[in-house]
This record gives sequence, structure tokens and C-alpha cells, in this order.
Amino acid sequence: MKLIQAGRYCFALALLAFGVQHFVYARYATGLGPPWIPGHTVRACLMGAVLVLAGLAIVTRKKDRCAAIVLGVVLLIFFLFAYLPRLVANVHDPGPWTSGAEILALSGVSWTLAGSLASGASLMTRLGRSLFALTLTVFGIQHLIYGQFVATLIPSWIPGRLFFAYAVGIAFIAATLSILSGIKARLAATLLGIMFLTWVFILHSPRVMAASTNGNEWTSLLVALAMSGGSWIVAATASN
Repeated sequence: MKLIQAGRYCFALALLAFGVQHFVYARYATGLGPPWIPGHTVRACLMGAVLVLAGLAIVTRKKDRCAAIVLGVVLLIFFLFAYLPRLVANVHDPGPWTSGAEILALSGVSWTLAGSLASGASLMTRLGRSLFALTLTVFGIQHLIYGQFVATLIPSWIPGRLFFAYAVGIAFIAATLSILSGIKARLAATLLGIMFLTWVFILHSPRVMAASTNGNEWTSLLVALAMSGGSWIVAATASN
């Protein structure tokens, strides 16, 4: 119970901050603010409203299941119409893969949470959990392909940065296999959430403090926070 509560709060807090961020950066067409919602003032404000309302519903537990279902659908639609065409047009561009996978991961978390609020085992929970797990493979493969670049993002005081870049990639793929197979899925998702939360403090927070007006740095921190909460939500719904 404590695990899913921690997951709910981290996930909801990230959603609220994402929503505020969309309003703050709505006037920018591209290049600043949330990179995973292509710039357009009206669209950004609408998405901001959806994120804020979903975050409030989840944290207050008022209409939280309905909010989680709607959020999952909205994020999936955004992926299909805003990112899938870009992926098809240029499969070698890592940007849409990363942002698109983040959207799908949050969609999967939303449905996992919605399913967990229903009585008994839920198909929605299983589908959401599987979608979340599959996105981890994208992150894992990217860590392995672009390990040299990922290593530059790791703080210089951490030794063996290239090793950790590749190790995290392998960890992502291992977590995918564990969650999909159900073998030690709770443990894998719990550790995954701890890893993401660790990144919030040792990786993203220093970068945000060094560039507090950079919306993309804030987005990266919030993605890590949302993924941490999402991982614990997934862990809480796993049978073992």
C-alpha cells in the first residue's frame, strides 16, 4: 500500500508540474519547454489543463480512475498523431523515439493506475503494465547505442560513467523482461523506481539549478520523477 501511495504522489506531482510548465511555455512554438508536446499555444494550454486536472484527481483521489483513463487515452492519441509520423519518416532520429517512449510510458502508467482502482484483476492493468515495460526497451537500446553520449550526462564525480551508461541500458531491458514475464516483476519495478528517483537528485537537480530557466532541463527532471512514481505503481500491481 505504501508503495502505490508513493508512486501516486510522485506521478501526480510530475503531472501537475508538467501542466504548469505547458502554460508557462505555451507562447513558444518550438525549442523551449516540454519537448514531448509539439508547440502550439492552444494545444499546449489544453494539454496543460488535462495534465493539471489529472494530477489533482490522482492526488486527491476524486474521480481518479476516470482521470487516469482519460489521461492514458489522450497521451496515446498524442503519440499516434504527433510522434508516430516522425518516427516513420526518420527511424534513425533518436529524439522522437525518446519523447515518444516517454509519452507511451506515462500512458501505460495511467492505465495501470486506473486498472488498479477497479475491483479484481483488470485487463487494463495488464495492458498498461505491458506498455510501460515495452517503452523501457527503447530507453535500454538507446543507452547501448548512444552510450558515449549518455556518459557525458552523468556527473563527472561519478567514476566509470561509460560503464554506468551501458549498465543502465541493460537494466532497462532486464526490467522489461521481468515485468512482461512476471518473474520478480515487483522487485524489478521497485528498483527501477528507486533508480529513477536517484537520478532526480544526483543527475537532474544539479542541471536544473545550473540552468533554472531552461524548460527542457525541468522536463527531464519531471520525466524522471514521473517514471519513478510510475515504476512503483507498476510494482504495486505486480503479483510477485
